[in-house]
Amino acid sequence: MQAIAIMQDEHRALAAVLHGLLYLVREIRDRGAAPDFELLGAMLHYIDLFPERLHHPKEDRYLFALLRARHPAAAPLIDLLHNQHEIGADRIRELEQRLARYREGGAAEFPEFADAVEAYAAFHWDHMRREEHDVIPMAREHLTPTDWKAIDAAFAGHADPLLGTDQGASFESLFRRIVDLAPPPIGVAPMR
Repeated sequence: MQAIAIMQDEHRALAAVLHGLLYLVREIRDRGAAPDFELLGAMLHYIDLFPERLHHPKEDRYLFALLRARHPAAAPLIDLLHNQHEIGADRIRELEQRLARYREGGAAEFPEFADAVEAYAAFHWDHMRREEHDVIPMAREHLTPTDWKAIDAAFAGHADPLLGTDQGASFESLFRRIVDLAPPPIGVAPMR
C-alpha cells in the first residue's frame, strides 16, 4: 500500500501550496503587501500541473476504478470525487484567469481573485479530506494485494499518464521554485 503514503505526501505538498497561496492573499488584503505575481503564478502553475494533470488521473484510473469494482457501495462517493476532479480543473482555470485580470487590472481586481483563492482552497481541502477519511479506509478494506500492486506502480513513478514520461523531477523542481521565491513563513526567500 505504498500508494497511500504517496497520495498523502502529495496531498501535504498541495496543502502547503494552498496554505502559501492563502497566506499571500491575506498579506495583500490585510497588510497591504505588494503582490508577487511571479510567485502567485508559480503556485497556480503547480496546482494545475501536479494535482489536476497527474495526481487526479491516477486516482481516477487506478484507485477509484478498482475500488468501484471491488466495493460497488463506494460508487456514489467515487462519482462525487471524480466530479470534484472535473470541477477542480475548471476552478483552476478560473483562478488563472482571475490572476491575469488582477495583474492587468490592478487592485480593483484583487477581491475577486482573493475570493476565488479562498473558495478553491476550501473546496480542495474538503476533497482531500473525503479521500483520506473515506476512500482510503474503504480501499484498505476491499482492495486485494494484486489491486494494490497496480495502484502502487501507478503512484510510485510519477509517469505522466498521457506522455508516459517521468515527471517527478519537474514537479519537485517547480515546488522548490515556489519555496525559493516565497519569503518566510512559506519559503526561504529574503523578506521583502
